[in-house]
Amino acid sequence: MRCAQLSCGIAADRNPLRIAALRAGRNMAITLSQTALLLGAAVLAVSIFRLLRLSSILGYVAAGMVIGPWGFRLVSDVPSIMSFAEFGIVLLLFIIGLELQPTRLWVMRRNVFGLGSAQVILCAVLLGVAGWLLGLQLVPALLVGFGLSLSSTPLVLQLLAERAQLKSPHGRAAFGILLFQDLAVLPVLAALPLIAPTSAEVAGEGSGIINLPKLLAIMAAIVVGGRLLLRPALRVVARLKVTEVFTAAALLTVIATAILAREAGLSMSLGAFLAGVLLADSEFRHELEADLEPFKGLLLGLFFVAVGMAANLGLLQSEPMRVLAVTSVFLAIKLVAIAALGRASGHSGVSAWKLGFTLPAGGEFAFVLFTLAARERIIDGHLADLLVLAVTLSMMLGPLLLILYDALQSRFGGERARPFDGIDESENRVIIAGFGRFGQIVARVLSARRIKFTALDSNQTHVDFVRKFGNKVYYGDASRLDLLRAAGAETATTFVLAIDDVEASVRTAELVHEQFPRLKIFARARNRQHAFALKDIGVRYIIRETYVSSLEMAASVLESLGDPPASAKALVRKFRQHDESTFDAQYAVKDDETKFLATSREAASQLEQLFVADEAKSE
Repeated sequence: MRCAQLSCGIAADRNPLRIAALRAGRNMAITLSQTALLLGAAVLAVSIFRLLRLSSILGYVAAGMVIGPWGFRLVSDVPSIMSFAEFGIVLLLFIIGLELQPTRLWVMRRNVFGLGSAQVILCAVLLGVAGWLLGLQLVPALLVGFGLSLSSTPLVLQLLAERAQLKSPHGRAAFGILLFQDLAVLPVLAALPLIAPTSAEVAGEGSGIINLPKLLAIMAAIVVGGRLLLRPALRVVARLKVTEVFTAAALLTVIATAILAREAGLSMSLGAFLAGVLLADSEFRHELEADLEPFKGLLLGLFFVAVGMAANLGLLQSEPMRVLAVTSVFLAIKLVAIAALGRASGHSGVSAWKLGFTLPAGGEFAFVLFTLAARERIIDGHLADLLVLAVTLSMMLGPLLLILYDALQSRFGGERARPFDGIDESENRVIIAGFGRFGQIVARVLSARRIKFTALDSNQTHVDFVRKFGNKVYYGDASRLDLLRAAGAETATTFVLAIDDVEASVRTAELVHEQFPRLKIFARARNRQHAFALKDIGVRYIIRETYVSSLEMAASVLESLGDPPASAKALVRKFRQHDESTFDAQYAVKDDETKFLATSREAASQLEQLFVADEAKSE
């Protein structure tokens, strides 16, 4: 009635400005009412699910189902909401790009390119073979297998964050797998027009072969523009020291690169991802991530609401057994395959099964992949609807499977992880991160000099063991900023980095170097590559864990073979000087394998000539 009156008023009023104002007011009222409805449904559903100790993602999806076309039909314009909410995926990929520092990728290479590629290939092949056996052609079957092999990055990361398991072994492995999946989906989306049966008919439209030149052109534009314009512009904005302006600049960065990619006919997510990679090693990485996190969280929540609204629940009425069969079979295949890969990669049985139960659900990129595949006539529309619904159900069942596994493990398989210790010492000059055999020796020397220190170790079993011998050490993760501040990192002078895990060591060094630049870092490295990664961050004092002891043993061996002690020590000292110069030379060419090997061979030849010359002098 009110809308009819408003329409009559618009018709009666001949003033064009007033007509435009009235129409804008009506559209704004509808938009605001829908926004209020979406937010209200999300707040209510998520609150209920969290009170029941269920995942907030389930709450968002359930809210969408209730208010969507298959529920109370309170919201009908699902495509518009989905297109807006997909910007949350764009923000997510930008933040993922920020994580792709070269040093971190090198440290994570085993999880990302090893375990990640193995998971995608194995699951895609197994699921593709299952689809082929059920009657699909080979190419559609492999495409379906690939789409179902993907998992939801926002869903999994939020589940792990809610359980404080992002830093756990299976959490790090899951992050590496998700990272590779996000990388793998981009070329597959770009190649869809090439494998479509109608590609020959639309070749004149440039939908297939032109993708590669466009991809290269957009990458070049983003890289060159970022180097020449983006970073200098962000530095200027940062000097203003106005938080909201920097936040606006961060959003503008993502939106501009996304629009640039879209205008070139590519995915907006690809543009945002490339922009994130470009800024991964910049000084703005952490601030950009912190500023965009609230927007990313809200829009991802809206995305999951839209997923719930878009699910074709009518298939549950017409083909319930088929939907449940597809969902349960692909969940089971992925769960077992990922757990087996985790076990084969060296995870313990518990950690491997946790990894399997973390990643079985489908992902949001499957929606895009199957929709585009149906549009390109690679698969039919009915199959696409069935797969989208199966993925949606899997995203709802995935958190429940993880909850079920946690319940079974706590009942039959072990105890829950205890919270980190509270730290009551914050005025000590020295912080020791990692209290294994290396950190304990440093601590014993400091204790002998009556120098107080705060020790942190993330292995609760190890902490309990060393406490039996009177050592005061706190159970805590040194890569967490809040625990470092509680340990007194802002007032301490020395930070001893003795963490055994290479990835955790590099992550902690990076955090300390960026957040506490005045804190001197003395780092233990397991090998040369670990030392290179630490030096990339800016750590100045690095010692390889077996280096000095090996030199001392070499001197002892020379003495036992008849060399005078002074001569043996001089030779070892000369070797150390030569090795340190070799280390610097190798560090300069560490990313070029050919030059790195040539430098190593040249250094070995120089060392041999040096020792031969010394031997000739002594004779």
